[in-house]
Order: sequence, then C-alpha cells, then structure tokens
Amino acid sequence: MDTDKPTSDKPVPAHTLTRKRGPRSIVEDPIRDEEARLLKMKYQARKKIDPELNQEKIADLCGWAGQSVVSQYLNGKIALNFSALVKFASILKFDPREVSPRLVASHPQINVDHIPPIIQESVTPTANLGAIVREEAAAYGVTPAELWDDKTPLGEDEVALPFFREVELSDGQGNVVMLDEYGRKYRLWKGLLQQKNIHPEDAAVVVVTGNSMVPVLPPGSLVAIDVAPGNIEDGKMYAVDHDGLIRITLLYRMPGGGVRLKSYNNAEHPEERYDGAYVREHIQIMGKVFWYSVIVP
Repeated sequence: MDTDKPTSDKPVPAHTLTRKRGPRSIVEDPIRDEEARLLKMKYQARKKIDPELNQEKIADLCGWAGQSVVSQYLNGKIALNFSALVKFASILKFDPREVSPRLVASHPQINVDHIPPIIQESVTPTANLGAIVREEAAAYGVTPAELWDDKTPLGEDEVALPFFREVELSDGQGNVVMLDEYGRKYRLWKGLLQQKNIHPEDAAVVVVTGNSMVPVLPPGSLVAIDVAPGNIEDGKMYAVDHDGLIRITLLYRMPGGGVRLKSYNNAEHPEERYDGAYVREHIQIMGKVFWYSVIVP
C-alpha cells in the first residue's frame, strides 16, 4: 500500500490506476528452513501419537484454505508467522519456543506458556489468547477479517486490500467502476497472496451483489481478485466491469476476442455471448477471483 498521502479523496478509475511497489518482508532462507524442519519434526512426532491427525485436519482446525497451506509451512515454502506458530503449537502440543524463538521474542506481550488446545467444535481462539485475537486472528481465518481505516495498525503478516465500487455519475450519465484507494480496506493474510504468487499491490476486493452466482456466492459475499494483466482461463471466475456494473462471472474465450459469461444460477441468468467488438466497447476484465468469503444467511 502506498505511504504517500492522497492528493484527492476521490476513488481512482480502475483503468488509470498505477501503484508503487514497496519492498517485501523476507525471512532469511536458513531461518525459514530450520523452523520448517523443526515444525515437521513436531508434526511427525504428534502423528505417531495420533495416527488420524493429517494435514487436511490441521488445515480445518486452523481455518485455512486447505492441506496445501499446511504442507507449505512444513516444507518451508511459506515462512512461519506468529499466528500460524501458535496454531500449530496448540494442535501439535509443543512449546512455540522449541520451533521459533525468533517469533516468540518478537511478541513479548503475549504469554505462550499456556496455549489452549484448538478443538474441532470451535476454532475461535479463547479469551486466554485475547492478545492474539486482537492483533492477528482476523488476518488468518480464525475470525472474520474486519474493516479498518488508516488509523488502525496493520500487522506484519497482514495486507490491506482496497474495494472496487460502482460510482454513479452526475446528471444520470450512468455508473463507472472505481478503485477506492482511500476508503475502507479489507485485511487479508499475506501468506495467501504468496501462495497464489500475487503481489499485494495487484489485489483488490469486490462485494457480490445480485443472485447470479447463487448458491456459491450469495449476495453480500466478498471476492478478492488479481488485477494483474493475464490471459483468460476458460471456466474460471472473474470480476468484470460491464458498462459500469460490477459482475462476478465464469468467463470463456470466443474467437475474435469475444467472451461467454456464465452464472451458477442458470435458471435466472442464462449464458451470455458477446463478440469482440462489443467486448472492446462495453466490457473490461477487472481481475481473476482467487479467494472468496461467503456470508451464511
């Protein structure tokens, strides 16, 4: 996120947006590899005691996207962070200092001597982990990520994503899609972006409206998109700007630059086909969806 103060409080049109990329926070390879080695030893030791414990179960208990997240931690593909360390320690029952004294020392205000276990019935941290909840839990899927403003400190393992929104033009001239860089933001775990090989400056969030993607994406759901240029992958979910209307849809390529738009709710929203000339005039691909959060009614 840019640190320069905005010269205007107006959102920036998506097609004119440019951003500066700052340096990334990097854990040195020897440290990352050693922590991964020690973590894997703890996992293997615990698995001997509890043979039913596997990476998929750990991912479920931690509220992560899937087994691949656990695997990348165990193999050093993703550098260990404090929140993940505490979750692993709770599930595998070890002292966090035995795996990463570096991370424990970086959070002196948090007592790791009595970490309560994470159980299947509830993965929400208890009151004994209140400091972790306040500082980091929202970014790692344990509790819903929260909206924040520029006055809220951003955790070292968090990234703040801006929202795309529709802005109504004056005199009934329709809508235009804008990226609101200076309004509300959404906290997301940096590790997810690293896993998807997406730079934080290339990610943004969209609120789902309408019922075209029901039952997968009910109205009010959030999707995160990768706005970096790229070729359309047939059948993947994208956000598009259709004459000022933000739409989440499944895209398919057609000859001559045309596209097909498909919805999960085919009964009410049948497939649409547009030729290349129409696409160039009326449809702009905003980005590919790489994450979504569903609000259960």
